[in-house]
Amino acid sequence: MMASEIRELSSEEIREKLVELTEEVFNLRFQHATDQLENPMRLRHIRREIARMKTIMRGRQLASSREA
Repeated sequence: MMASEIRELSSEEIREKLVELTEEVFNLRFQHATDQLENPMRLRHIRREIARMKTIMRGRQLASSREA
């Protein structure tokens, strides 16, 4: 998911996506530990997606605190 697509989502939708992606990272790490992971790049992709979402959420928090 691109950063521009993430910015179009509401904060609640981003939180829900973060929960889903965190669960997926857990499952991928478990598969990796048991040598069942077929695409190791998927783990890296998901971690970066989580980082993008957290960055956008933090930017929104800072923007709202500046307005207040």
